[in-house]
Amino acid sequence: MSKTKHLIKNFSSLATSALRRDALTIVEAGLHAIETQHAVNQVVSLKGEVLHIGENKFRLKSYKRIFVVGIGKASSEAAAALEKILGDRIADGIVLDVKVGKLKYMKNLVGTHPFPSYDNIRATGEIVGLLKAVDSQDLVIAIISGGGSALLCWPHEMECGAMTSMMSVLMKKGATIHEINTVRKHTSEIQGGQFVRLANPATIAGLIFSDVPEDDLSMVASGPTFLDTTTVKDAERILKKYDVLSSCKLPECHLIETPKDPSMFEHVSNVCVVSNTIATAAMMKQAKTLGYDPVLFSNDLQGEAREKGKMFAEQVKPGQVLIAGGETTVHVKGKGIGGRNQEFALGALESIVEDTLVLSCASDGIDHSPVAGAFVDAGVKQKTKTLRLNPKTYLAKNSSFDFFQKTKTFLQTGMTGMNVSDVMLAIRGK
Repeated sequence: MSKTKHLIKNFSSLATSALRRDALTIVEAGLHAIETQHAVNQVVSLKGEVLHIGENKFRLKSYKRIFVVGIGKASSEAAAALEKILGDRIADGIVLDVKVGKLKYMKNLVGTHPFPSYDNIRATGEIVGLLKAVDSQDLVIAIISGGGSALLCWPHEMECGAMTSMMSVLMKKGATIHEINTVRKHTSEIQGGQFVRLANPATIAGLIFSDVPEDDLSMVASGPTFLDTTTVKDAERILKKYDVLSSCKLPECHLIETPKDPSMFEHVSNVCVVSNTIATAAMMKQAKTLGYDPVLFSNDLQGEAREKGKMFAEQVKPGQVLIAGGETTVHVKGKGIGGRNQEFALGALESIVEDTLVLSCASDGIDHSPVAGAFVDAGVKQKTKTLRLNPKTYLAKNSSFDFFQKTKTFLQTGMTGMNVSDVMLAIRGK
């Protein structure tokens, strides 16, 4: 690891103890394992005139044109990798990301996240136009990654503001990603398999960068290239469960059923390029290399962030590294700044004992704030007393970002161009 470039930009200033250095090294091993361009090259290759995507083979002479459509926080990095593989064989393409990439053969559009905007709608409109123009002789390579649910925005009979209000309520009330994306599928004319309807009858090859629990690929970016198994009734139940329409002061929500004809998806193949399990496996390996006993707690960690952080601090044993991947939730009651990763760490602080550290990190580098996450240990506990900080006050306000700006134990990665949800660990000295 010493010869590898640090993905955590403030690694050196954070690694002031052996335990901190080990924890950061383990997390970085997980992040390096899911670097987008490397992951694409592991799955996609061109041998002569045959394009290999996973186990699937596409004879390029069978297609008149190749288009690339990328959606999500890993899309510009993945598109750059595809350009190196395919070069000028790419006729055209559109990539919609939260950042600008350096692309030669396709347009790179920038949208907003975590909420949709008119910029997202305009960009999605360009994608819709491209998809409607393809035909049976074309190959469409679809890059689908986390963040795509908000970026890809083509609402059904709904204004952008109403869509933003609905998503905000669902997030604040602690709805799961499965619930949120089920609603998104049935309020969209491009998600939940609608992408395939728009591009029909072209051949579609989906490259999926999974950021969802249990790698349910049909939920990544709300499943634009998958035959959807949820229904309008499922979406209605979720809206009712969280009292969304009343909270948003909306008189009604015009839900749309997703395409259910299996024959429409006969020319679609989806391949998982990278997932949370790859990150946690690399973390396990690195922990063992450093002499710890690695324990995989879960690749599907869900639940209230602060409670899960506390649990991690209490359960880790001497000489052990407890590792998990997943996506916790935060019931937002205050008006502070911070995301689930920082709240996970702050929730662990009260239960921290000597020679123990708890850390949580967003793989995309954005934890509802300019930082990727944070960690707590005995040093942070002492600094809290020195600075006279009350962690409970910050938790009550959902102000974990402000707390960690004071302790200086936040993780700074910038936008990573990756997205496989979050990685967490608790480590205890031997």
